[in-house]
Amino acid sequence: MDTAHHVITDIRAYHADGKDNQQLQDIVQRLQRRLWQQGLMFENCVADTGYSSGENYAFLEERGLKSFIPPHGTYKGGPTDFIYNETADHYVCPQGKVIPFTKEFLDYRTKTKKKEYRARKHVCIDCPMRSGCLGKSAQEKKLSVTYYRAEYERNIARVQSKEGRYMKGKRQSTVEPVFGTLTQFMGLRKINTIGIGQANKVMHLSAIAYNIKKYLKFIEKRSKSGAGQLAFSDLLKSVVQNLFSVSSRHRKLTFQY
Repeated sequence: MDTAHHVITDIRAYHADGKDNQQLQDIVQRLQRRLWQQGLMFENCVADTGYSSGENYAFLEERGLKSFIPPHGTYKGGPTDFIYNETADHYVCPQGKVIPFTKEFLDYRTKTKKKEYRARKHVCIDCPMRSGCLGKSAQEKKLSVTYYRAEYERNIARVQSKEGRYMKGKRQSTVEPVFGTLTQFMGLRKINTIGIGQANKVMHLSAIAYNIKKYLKFIEKRSKSGAGQLAFSDLLKSVVQNLFSVSSRHRKLTFQY
């Protein structure tokens, strides 16, 4: 979304059974390629909490992008009252005992990469907080923490910074009004089509109509002569002709980037 004039720069439909954070990488790759072709730099990725995940934070950093995506409320960065030693990669419990890193694993429930920290049995056997810390059956303290803890912490620091607060306001004032217009006035409240291809067609046509209306208002403000109005009418005619020529050549109208 263009922040200056709220012009839609990218739109695509995804299957409803997927989460938002599963689609972010595809969106970024597609948008970054398009902006590069237009000679524009993509530096910051601003999104809501639905797009948050450690995998996404790491992906954005690998591509040289700064993320401003608030983490889910479930992220704690580690157990309460335990201190993390980043250099040695271990936790220290409230009693001063070290809980070392043991392995990396894939959580079968969330399908996310995690790290396990486990204390030896003899470390916890005489601890005065044993019953409250381990419960009735456990013999040793075991912690499971996201593999992308460092990426989470860097992202949180950016979100909570002055720049992060500015980015949040920018997102709310840019994306939300456009989304409301598309759903309330441009027919995207409900898409009554079969198949992802047809849904994409509806979304792209709605975005085209929205952008043309934006361009009309822009031309009305900037046009000072009949030549400007003529140029716009020629452009609009060209856009319409291209749309009809594409639809006549292909029964299924597709948009590729």
